[in-house]
Amino acid sequence: MAPPAAGETAAVVGGDAQPQQQQRQAGGGFGQTITGIIRIAVFCYFASKFFSPKQKPVDPSKPPPHLMSNLFHKGEPLDMWFYLSENVKFNDFGNDGKLVWHETNIPCAVWKPESTRTLSMKYYPSEALKNNGSLYAHVFFARSGFPIDPNDPEYQPLNCFGRTHPVATYLPKRKADKKKSLLGNPKDSADSSAEVEASQEVNGRDSELKDEGPVEWISYWKPNVTINLVDDFTRYPQHGVPPNIAPYIQVEPTTVNYYPIVFFNEFWLLRDKLIAINETVSELPLNIEVSPISMTKWQLFEQIEQSFQVHRSYGSMLDGESDELKRVFLEGNPYLLGITMCVSMLHSVFDFLAFKNDIQFWNKNKSMEGLSAKSVVLNFICQFIIFLYLLDNDTSWMILASSGVGVCIEFWKIGKAMRIEVDRSGMIPRLRFHDRESYARNKTKEYDDIAIKFLSYVLLLLVAGFAIYSLAYERHKSWYSWILSSLTSCVYMFGFIMMCPQLFINYKLKSVAHLPWRQMTYKFLNTIIDDLFAFVIKMPMLHRLSVFRDDVIFLIYLYQRWVYPVDKTRVNEFGFGGEDDSADPKKITDQEDDKKTN
Repeated sequence: MAPPAAGETAAVVGGDAQPQQQQRQAGGGFGQTITGIIRIAVFCYFASKFFSPKQKPVDPSKPPPHLMSNLFHKGEPLDMWFYLSENVKFNDFGNDGKLVWHETNIPCAVWKPESTRTLSMKYYPSEALKNNGSLYAHVFFARSGFPIDPNDPEYQPLNCFGRTHPVATYLPKRKADKKKSLLGNPKDSADSSAEVEASQEVNGRDSELKDEGPVEWISYWKPNVTINLVDDFTRYPQHGVPPNIAPYIQVEPTTVNYYPIVFFNEFWLLRDKLIAINETVSELPLNIEVSPISMTKWQLFEQIEQSFQVHRSYGSMLDGESDELKRVFLEGNPYLLGITMCVSMLHSVFDFLAFKNDIQFWNKNKSMEGLSAKSVVLNFICQFIIFLYLLDNDTSWMILASSGVGVCIEFWKIGKAMRIEVDRSGMIPRLRFHDRESYARNKTKEYDDIAIKFLSYVLLLLVAGFAIYSLAYERHKSWYSWILSSLTSCVYMFGFIMMCPQLFINYKLKSVAHLPWRQMTYKFLNTIIDDLFAFVIKMPMLHRLSVFRDDVIFLIYLYQRWVYPVDKTRVNEFGFGGEDDSADPKKITDQEDDKKTN
């Protein structure tokens, strides 16, 4: 089925924008998800070619193996009959009430103006269909002038072929959302439940709704039925058909040749386009299309669908994410989409380089002079809050694993910034944190305490205000979920404030030589990329403006680097200075701290 026009897409897609935290997660992983899908699709394609049955060497004493050919010729005119029936097997060819559409002289698998035929109609469901009944589409092709009814005297099996496909599919019924107003406002809860149910219709995220009790399955109507005749006239060995094509090959037993492949294309049929069938439905739209499709395009669709299934089986993709990726291709400008993918790859590269240099900096750092140790602790708390929030919202295990690794790394950085001891004096061992000597014996600790003191006042007001707003106007599963969502939202919205203590320390010390500038450079480049995404991706204006707040912090860092001269005697980011570092008392003191800890 061809992608809809831009005007049609705009008329269907709508609704409110997603929350900020979901946009950040989706935007960050878009390039990685696209790359993974393409990688798996290419791998499956070449694996099918590699593991397909190999032809044995030809034995001159034996006759050559039989090669199966297509029973029809390319461009041969065909007649088409389209029936709708509630039975899987169809033989009621004389009933004109079952016949929905009839076309003549359709060229077989060639691209001409008359090769594509379309029909739009209204279907009136029966009472059986309204009560979780089934409905099947039976499409038959025959050489022009030949009948498809086996009871017709002129019927010949070699001249006709067909295929059956369900028009109504069964899917789990969407359950009522568990979220509610914690203050007990019934009107707010009812309105919010209606909004959430409508949102779930659009997103198709059934996996996120896990209620107790048996799952109820209901019937959904497919409004678009696309029938493709595959352009495949390859001569296959009788026992050497590739495994990715063999399930679609229909062999005629007398001649041992195959009929043309009929493919019901549902690649662009998104979940939110399906219509639930119930007793209130009086009519249903039905758009039918008959058109050719190339062998390469058909196999590409099949490989991508298989890659989606592999991602879902490993938990790296939720049920609705494949539709979201398809919607990007349907609605996006192709040139803009290509630029977005390239920029996403650059974003991933800079993320990796920033991560590598961050680990390298803290692994080789020998002095905490000029660095904010309390900011490291705050970063760990923020990462841990995000991990708990993802765990509470049934996120895929790959995202949870990535967030969990980030939490472990932040805790490891606390061990590099502070001295950790295990207190075994009580019944339960406890961790005690002590400041490094290079951090406590100079002005760094004093300035850090002042910055954190005033910062805590601002954060408490912001967190308390947002938590009260969320409690009054939003729904939550429980009080625990309310606390987590409020804290996580504050981390996403006000996380840039965590960099302010370091700015204050730089201002007081009049130096920035102690900062990890390589890591900060890569992060600044990623911030520029985020700015580009802010103009490309649709998002609320407040969220678009919030993207530029990190730019302000980095510009202040750059201004400080330009204003404050570089002190060659100060210990650099790897713990080495311009003078002989063997006599550096701060480094020796920190090394003695590590020996005491060990």
